Amino acid sequence: MPETGDTAPDFTAPLANGDVDSITLSDALENDAPVVLAFFPGAFTGVCTAEMCTFQDRLSAFEDVDATVYGVSVDSPFSLNEFRDQNDLSFGLISDFEKEIIDNYDIRMDFEDLGVYGVAKRSVFVVDSNGEITYSWVTDDPGVEPEYAEVEDAVADAS
Repeated sequence: MPETGDTAPDFTAPLANGDVDSITLSDALENDAPVVLAFFPGAFTGVCTAEMCTFQDRLSAFEDVDATVYGVSVDSPFSLNEFRDQNDLSFGLISDFEKEIIDNYDIRMDFEDLGVYGVAKRSVFVVDSNGEITYSWVTDDPGVEPEYAEVEDAVADAS
């Protein structure tokens, strides 16, 4: 699992932003501003909805330092667009439908008792404009949300 100080694994994946585009992390970092990757297990679930809505509510703190927030899950980009619409999210959601990103970040999780395999552990990575991970938070408990103020501080420090 990449940690603070490591180079963030690069990726290209579908981006749900009202349409379906493509995003490459290294291209997103060319704006000379940090990127927040907020991984969540699944759209339309209680804690994941609360987390993404909290990022939306606090988005101005990230925008104030020119940071870009992306939610990341293994849901299809079409499902993620519907999730964005239903929750009035203005930031993009990255579809890791092929599960390559969660494998590269070593955050794949299974819920065997539910028959659900290969979803993202709830986690947050802040990547600075040089591609270095400056903040990393990962939990094995899908019911736990990140400390949002801590993420905001990490983004401010990375700016």
